[in-house]
Amino acid sequence: MSATHEVLNQAPPLVGFSTADEPALLEALRRHGGGWGEREVRELGARAGSAEVQDWARMAEEHPPVLHTHDRYGHRIDEVEYHPAYHQLMGVAVESGQHAAAWSESRPGAHLVRAAKFYAFAQAEPGHGCPISMTYAAVPALRAEPELAAGYEPLLAARTYDFGLRPPLGKRGLIAGMSMTEKQGGSDVRANTTRAVPDGAGRYVLTGHKWFTSAPMSDVFLTLAQTEEGLTCFLVPRVLPDGSRNPLRLMRLKNKLGNRSNASAEIEYESAVAWRVGEPGRGVRTIVEMVNVTRLDCVIGSAAGMRAGLRQALHHAEHRRAFGADLVDQPLMRNVLADLAVESEAATTLAMRLAAALDGAEAGDEGEAALRRLGLAVSKYWVCKRGATHAAEALECLGGNGYVEESGMPRLYREAPLLSIWEGSGNVAALDVLRALGRENGALEAFLAEVDAVAGADARLDAAVDRLRGLLPQLADPERAQLLARRLAEQMTLVLQGSLLVRYSHPAVADAFCASRLDGDWGHAFGTLPPGTDTGPILERARPKDAR
Repeated sequence: MSATHEVLNQAPPLVGFSTADEPALLEALRRHGGGWGEREVRELGARAGSAEVQDWARMAEEHPPVLHTHDRYGHRIDEVEYHPAYHQLMGVAVESGQHAAAWSESRPGAHLVRAAKFYAFAQAEPGHGCPISMTYAAVPALRAEPELAAGYEPLLAARTYDFGLRPPLGKRGLIAGMSMTEKQGGSDVRANTTRAVPDGAGRYVLTGHKWFTSAPMSDVFLTLAQTEEGLTCFLVPRVLPDGSRNPLRLMRLKNKLGNRSNASAEIEYESAVAWRVGEPGRGVRTIVEMVNVTRLDCVIGSAAGMRAGLRQALHHAEHRRAFGADLVDQPLMRNVLADLAVESEAATTLAMRLAAALDGAEAGDEGEAALRRLGLAVSKYWVCKRGATHAAEALECLGGNGYVEESGMPRLYREAPLLSIWEGSGNVAALDVLRALGRENGALEAFLAEVDAVAGADARLDAAVDRLRGLLPQLADPERAQLLARRLAEQMTLVLQGSLLVRYSHPAVADAFCASRLDGDWGHAFGTLPPGTDTGPILERARPKDAR
């Protein structure tokens, strides 16, 4: 090879690491009662970081799903064809219990362990996580109709990925989807026009459209339609018990910014058969159980994306030299990397705490249930919104190398905004914070009890909590409350993250977070931590150790 083509001063491929090899994740697993699952989480993390799974992720992204509306003879089939790599990712996710298996697990900490697995594997390829998350979230909503739940829940929790359009109750395992939004309403589902009419045999017939239905090859969907009593929740199978195709017409697949391995479709119900879930006219209340669980996965997914971007940035900086020194040893780059690491750890620590709150809520702890409700609302707004900013900075750490597809960073960058949009974009999430404060008994008290658990440990955190308390009386004016909603959600998340880091994290991480995010010694971009920040321990905690 000629000298002009020698490859020098380039980072080697980042393979053979574990996405679970992270102190913030493993410490949270142990302290919140999920230590029994650590071995499985570590094994899954090692698999996610393998060359094999990274190759699956690349192929699933490069070969997006293809819609086939008709077969060669002109028969309507409405099928989506996926690359085999997508099915391999789905198979691992289901077999490892990232879907609905936690609902059938009797050991304490089941939802926390499941969250850790979802976090670890989503770092490999996030698109397949959409149907996995919806399958997980379908169970609490489906339980509003015990007879349906008795038949479907065991199959939703089964650790067998059984792809293909067949009658759902005859399969070995099921995947669930969610189909709610319509053209005229979007997040305002009460504007839905899809109609549901009883068929006289205990079922309903649905006619209408849905504007955004992800994973349209799922076995069953939870959907909303109007009845005489009002908006109602329904279970819609893709295939009917007699083996015939339920008329869910796939009109087209969305050409999305990211999330390309996962199909999202516009669909029409042409007298589709459905079974009611929950009380007539109470569809929003029924489906909100599913929404709240998928919002948890939005937070976990955003945290996973931050960790994946940080890992790539650190790996590049450790193997790249510029201006006579390794990038990782240069003060300004260390500041950027440490800032990204603080943001990542704060997101991960909060996501795992909220997963533990779900475990507490399932065990009957009303305080944990209230904390989960309000904590999810605020973190869905802030953590998910930070994901895109974090991805942009992590990409920039690689310079031009990060801007080319082979680096994987463009895929991460395109994916990041989705989780801030899915299940309610910024304004919807911020308004949900106001709704939780106004309607959920004990939510504010549970939130303040959580942050007050470390009162006196850090003066900057105490001052931030006081400022937050000063905002609360202003919410009495509805118009002013809306104007403050985003600021409130941001401040509540930062205070909650700060309290968790002060309580549980390395002192250097907690100090950097409190100095920057809470005390204001920070700029408007990453890499503006105050002089004197102890970046050494922060970067050591964040370093992808298995790849050194």
